[in-house]
Amino acid sequence: MTSPAARKVAAICTVLGLATLGTATAPKPANAWWYHYGCCWGGVGVYVPPVVVAPPAPAYYPAPAYYAPPTRVWIPAHWQGSYWVPGHWS
Repeated sequence: MTSPAARKVAAICTVLGLATLGTATAPKPANAWWYHYGCCWGGVGVYVPPVVVAPPAPAYYPAPAYYAPPTRVWIPAHWQGSYWVPGHWS
């Protein structure tokens, strides 16, 4: 059994989801971005398709340089103020 509060939240989410889908799938005019219906050039449509950019040509990239991890140093036991610190790796 689910609680009444969970059912209310589920119902609200369902309604909001359906409203979002309805808004997204509503019919819209299929005006291409390059055809201005009398907007800017006095009714003359300019048919310029979008520019397609090709991927860059393959190039040689050298292998990344090797960076050795820093060496760890053993720090012996010592006093840190009023606290005793046992030995440890840095």
